[in-house]
This record gives sequence, structure tokens and C-alpha cells, in this order.
Amino acid sequence: MRKGRLISLEGPDGAGKSTVLLALEERLRQDGIDFITTREPGGVEIGEAIREIILNPRHTAMDDKTELLLYVASRRQHLREKVLPALAAGKLVLMDRFIDSSVAYQGFGRGLLVSDIEWLNQFATDGLKPDLTLYLDIEVEEGLARIEKSKDRGADRLDQESVAWHRRVREGYLSILSKEPQRVVKIDASQTLEQVISACWARLQRECE
Repeated sequence: MRKGRLISLEGPDGAGKSTVLLALEERLRQDGIDFITTREPGGVEIGEAIREIILNPRHTAMDDKTELLLYVASRRQHLREKVLPALAAGKLVLMDRFIDSSVAYQGFGRGLLVSDIEWLNQFATDGLKPDLTLYLDIEVEEGLARIEKSKDRGADRLDQESVAWHRRVREGYLSILSKEPQRVVKIDASQTLEQVISACWARLQRECE
């Protein structure tokens, strides 16, 4: 039986999830909370190998359904090998992306059936959902401008997509937010970094109480 808490961070490209995650890690350490951080796709050796295939900018011929199935395969391995054991040990698991990304990116972005994606998520996770999802929301153009300015972030295959595609992804996230407002909390990622971190930390603290 699961004992820990699962928190996911979601958002369009350029929302700043990875930076916020690092800041939350430091605050969790300072508070003495037993936690792990991880990411999708990836998190474990097999998952990271799949991640390299998915995001390789040379793999432009990848079929949309192939992409989805690779994400789901990585998700399953990651859960079994890392996430579920941590939850069973009573740890807080802070994850950079999870099931909602598939709905937003492959469902709304690629146009695949959301019902199919939800079934695959259910199959891969045995019905596991985050206890809380922090959704970092940002206008598409602003997010992409941040990516363009970043010297540390290398371009991946998804960065080659059109602005219209990224807008559909954001629409997907907003759709999830409207359907599950109890689980998904919207954070304005256009604020200063410190404001975003503070907003995320305040909500995360409530979950840890």
C-alpha cells in the first residue's frame, strides 16, 4: 500500500519547471523532508535511453504513435523501478512531468485520441495519479523566447515544432486544469522566478503537512 506523496510539475516548454524543481529540492532538504526528485521521460537507465531516442533532433521521421508508446514505456519502467519503491518507503516524490504531459503533448499537440492516451496511462501506471500537480502556466511566445535566450539548454526534437503546436499543448494543459481543479494548481510562471518558487513552495508545504 502506498504511503508517500506524489507531486508532479507540469507546464509548456519554457515555463521553468527544471529551475523551480532545483529550488524546491533545496527547501525540502532544509525542512528535513524525506524525498526524491526525478523526471519523465527518464529517471532510470532504461528511461533515460528512451529519452535520448524521443528527443534526438535527428529523429524527425518518428511517428506520433511511436512517440506516445515510447513515453508510456519509459513511464512504466520508471514507476516500477524508482517511483513506486520510493512511495512505498513513505517518501515524497517530486517529478518533472508525468501523465498530464502525454495528454497535452501527444493528445492536444499531436491530435491523438485523448481517450486512447488516458487508457495507456491507466495501463502503464495501474491508475496512479499525482496527489498534487503544480502547473506552471506561461504564454507560448514568452516560453519559447526563454528557450531561445537560454545558453545552457540544447535544442531537442520538440523545439522544432511550430508555435501553433505549442499553443495546442498549452490548451491541453488548461483543459486538464478545468477538469481536475482539485488536483491541478495553476502557477503563473510569467512572474519573477522567486515569486514562482514561493508560490510552488507554499502549495507544496500544505501537501506535506
